[in-house]
Amino acid sequence: MIALEEQLKNPVWYSLNETHKKFVIEYDGVQFYNPEVCTFGAFFDETKTAKASNQYLKTTDHFFLVSENQTPIIDDEKVFLEKKIDGCQMVLNELTDVQISEDIVLLGREFIEEIYDLIWLVMPGYYRKRTYEMGNYFGIFKNGKLVSITGQRMQTNQFIEVSAVVTHPDYARKGLAKQLIAHTTKEILKENKKPILHTNKGNLAIPLYEKLGFELTRDMNWWLYRKK
Repeated sequence: MIALEEQLKNPVWYSLNETHKKFVIEYDGVQFYNPEVCTFGAFFDETKTAKASNQYLKTTDHFFLVSENQTPIIDDEKVFLEKKIDGCQMVLNELTDVQISEDIVLLGREFIEEIYDLIWLVMPGYYRKRTYEMGNYFGIFKNGKLVSITGQRMQTNQFIEVSAVVTHPDYARKGLAKQLIAHTTKEILKENKKPILHTNKGNLAIPLYEKLGFELTRDMNWWLYRKK
């Protein structure tokens, strides 16, 4: 078994080798998710990313390559870098005790459309409807409306990533996200796995994550490429 610390250095790669193996598309040592589920890719040898990216672009018009400290090589005649997200990885040290006062619901497939609509309202861009298949999603309802969610994304036999932390603007700053993150983290711990999350550097939510017991551990950069 690959040590947890090694897996965390390349979480997309190891997710696609374990829990999410059914979603993998591989081109000569570069691995991508099925683009209907997620458009993340991972590698160890950056000299292979240009050819692999050209192949993957036959299935989608954009993708991310995720790396701690390597810079992908691309075919700039066919691909351009739209942006580089300077991200960071956070790993749970010890979960802070959080009072759960809201009714938190495990969201079944019947809520796929509502999850999609809420995420695109708050964070438009890259969430796909089948991203739901990557892990469990939990939500809080107000007056019969889904107003806050969090979910699970990348995962292996040793870690699960907390992701899709989204609250409708009308219900922001009411502590809903805090309770959802705490609940989702507890569910991960029940599986004897390490909770992790990724965010961009400088995100105003980082102090909240730290208060919940997460610690900054490493850079994790997201290179967003698009077809020319």
